[in-house]
Amino acid sequence: MALDGAFLRHLSRELEQAQGARVEKIYQPNREEMVFLLRTRAAQFKLLISARANSARIHFTRFVPENPKQPPMLCMLMRKRLSGAKLVQIRQPQLERLLFLDFEAVNELGDLVRLTVVSEIMGRYSNIILVDEAGRIVDALKRVDDEMSSERLVLPALWYELPPAQGKLCLLETQPQQVLNALLAQAKEMELSKGLLSVLQGVSPIVCRELQHRVGHGEQVMVHGMTDAQRERLLFFLGRLKQEVEECSGVPHLVLGTDKKPMDFSFLRPEQYGSSAVVREHASFSELLDAFYGERDRIDRMRVREQDLLRHLTTISDRLSRKINAQRGELAQCAEREHLRVCGDLLNANLYQLEPGLSSVELENFYEESLPKLRIRLDPRLTPSQNAQKYYRDYRKARTAEEKLTEQIAQAQQELLYLDTVLEELSRAETERDLIEIRQELQEQGYIKAPKGSKQRPTAAAAPMEFTVSDGFRVLVGRNNRQNDRLTLKLANNNDIWFHTKNIPGSHTILVTDGRTPTESALLDAARLAAAHSKGKSSSQVPVDYTQVRHVHKPAGAKPGMVIYENYRTMYVTPEE
Repeated sequence: MALDGAFLRHLSRELEQAQGARVEKIYQPNREEMVFLLRTRAAQFKLLISARANSARIHFTRFVPENPKQPPMLCMLMRKRLSGAKLVQIRQPQLERLLFLDFEAVNELGDLVRLTVVSEIMGRYSNIILVDEAGRIVDALKRVDDEMSSERLVLPALWYELPPAQGKLCLLETQPQQVLNALLAQAKEMELSKGLLSVLQGVSPIVCRELQHRVGHGEQVMVHGMTDAQRERLLFFLGRLKQEVEECSGVPHLVLGTDKKPMDFSFLRPEQYGSSAVVREHASFSELLDAFYGERDRIDRMRVREQDLLRHLTTISDRLSRKINAQRGELAQCAEREHLRVCGDLLNANLYQLEPGLSSVELENFYEESLPKLRIRLDPRLTPSQNAQKYYRDYRKARTAEEKLTEQIAQAQQELLYLDTVLEELSRAETERDLIEIRQELQEQGYIKAPKGSKQRPTAAAAPMEFTVSDGFRVLVGRNNRQNDRLTLKLANNNDIWFHTKNIPGSHTILVTDGRTPTESALLDAARLAAAHSKGKSSSQVPVDYTQVRHVHKPAGAKPGMVIYENYRTMYVTPEE
């Protein structure tokens, strides 16, 4: 899965079309990625450089992550030194996994200087480094001091040095026979693919496996056990590989698993997977990397940002659940309050025959037809009359407790239901803006404290999701609870149709009628959308209630997104976007 040096060589040729472009803007959407907006008179390029351990890369992108309000220090430095700079050259030393991007810029004195942005694509050691024309480091995305590495320091004002060489053969400077000789000398006991990986520079495991697959016709090949025919095939395929790398004539191929998820990529067409994978050719190497990393990176970024919200909501939900269980236990004890009242009545009715100092007494229970004897405990320190009054007091206390507990349990259950809706909308959040709106909603409801001393302006409400369904009807879907309220109570017309999953947290969904009578197919599509944007999205036959917007109301003091509705019908659908 690694972006190897041979693939990077192909990619650098593609990036050369941006030579002559000037830096218009620089973004740093997170601490490990930077985006350079380059513009010529005829075109615009968005160059993404990532130093993330599991997805280090450099390529043109169509998907630019959201820009944070406060740019990091390195981003501000890059803007200061490179804004308006001209990209004049892109260099790659041999097949190393790094690129030098040379810029011509103007310094504070108005002099023309050359600055270089170094993109090192080396897994967890990946980095983005700004180097001046003298070869000294201006700053780096990841500073490396002597406590982190004893071989190579990456700190401002130090000379920039290339990463330590691995002592492998470079295809650009090596003939196939030399590679075969190195294999026999250094990797004789290895499998061919692993041996190639150990002696060749700039090739990834997928390329080495592909060479073995072609040499052995799909069978395992050991270096020491190669036949003469296999050696000849190896020399032939190494020669073709050398030619493709030198001429950059490879074609970007993406490998998809049976579940359509990206598995790997290469500039060679992989044949090793057979029918267990689908190989798709892309128009450009940048497009391939966008397809491979784009969705995965978006999910990773969102997961990091939503973890604290998820942890906070889970903690509150667990605390509420424990509180409800404890209150239910207290409520079960209150169920015996009638026994307390009966004891008080029996004592009052028999005061004339009771003596002070008794610890218990047996009296006929006249509330039952058979008049059974009921044993009643007494406090010997109290008179019979005081014991009766004590039972009445305990009865009234239990009755009041039952009323309060019933009310508190109902409120806690509503609160728990509301938190479920927030957790559900958190699972559907797609952008940082969605997370900000959720955080602000929780702050308004008192679940999260606003940072002290900060005056946060409310984020402008995002537009609801919009879909066009059967017969040309529009459907609007809320992204979160605040937007659900706005969509249903302010934006929707009384004659529009409101949809929501029955007893399942989800989005408010509005079928916009525009004065027309909605068709059955439009109603069905809208219900499917409502189910798809709910907690039941992975289920089948999800119940969805629908009614006119005029029949939907918000109770006074209700939480965001909470409404009541009447005159509704229910249909069962399978969720579908």
